[in-house]
Amino acid sequence: MFSVDDPYGQAAHQAPPVPVGPRLGWKPLLSGIVLRPADTFLQMRDHAVWGPALIVTFLYGLLAIFGFDQAREEVLNATLASTIPYVLMTGVGFVLGGLILGAVTHTLARQLGGDGAWQPTVGLSMLIMSLTDAPRLLFALFLGGENGLVQILGWLTWLAAGALFTLMVGRSHDLPWPKALGASAIQLAALLSLIKLGTL
Repeated sequence: MFSVDDPYGQAAHQAPPVPVGPRLGWKPLLSGIVLRPADTFLQMRDHAVWGPALIVTFLYGLLAIFGFDQAREEVLNATLASTIPYVLMTGVGFVLGGLILGAVTHTLARQLGGDGAWQPTVGLSMLIMSLTDAPRLLFALFLGGENGLVQILGWLTWLAAGALFTLMVGRSHDLPWPKALGASAIQLAALLSLIKLGTL
């Protein structure tokens, strides 16, 4: 019969607000993606990372062409005047491709109920794309893309990219992992066909 409204009762049962820290510098950001991805993605969910994303992806694109056997032979056999524009265009192409794929991942995440901002999602996805393929690319530069070790590294780093994409989208958009993985599916498929399968 008697009831007293408790203004704090409902709030007491709600989860505490998610702590989001200050913007990370480029060094802790890059190391955090590799060593502390969950905390790093949560801390950077509201911060744009255009500087590191564009620079790292461009540098990755400059070297990526040398990870493909046929393309590397063409570049090394060409004159310096024709090689430099070709390599620069490849770097720009990877940047544009990363922007497009990151935007697709963000759009899918929002359609699946995510609430994250597009700038952090796109920038972090570009960093994940570049950083996870770095071990494969490093060995491909010296051993060639068709080497058995390089192929194994390609598949392992692709799986690592899938895990990081899922974690990033989940932290950035407050989505459970199945939806986060679904939002990353197109980007993962594109990376598999363009980068991994292109060297197998």
